[in-house]
Amino acid sequence: MKLQGKELLIIQGGAGISASLINAIVDGFEFIYELGKSVGSAIVRAFRKTYC
Repeated sequence: MKLQGKELLIIQGGAGISASLINAIVDGFEFIYELGKSVGSAIVRAFRKTYC
């Protein structure tokens, strides 16, 4: 089915930023932050030789 010029002008939609996309990005940053904290803590414990 081919659209005519008038029909092409009324098409809506496209690439928008949705709440799901924002939530996924925030979750990714939180994961990277927590991973960095864990690695940093492991390095500090290794140098201080303080293991639980």
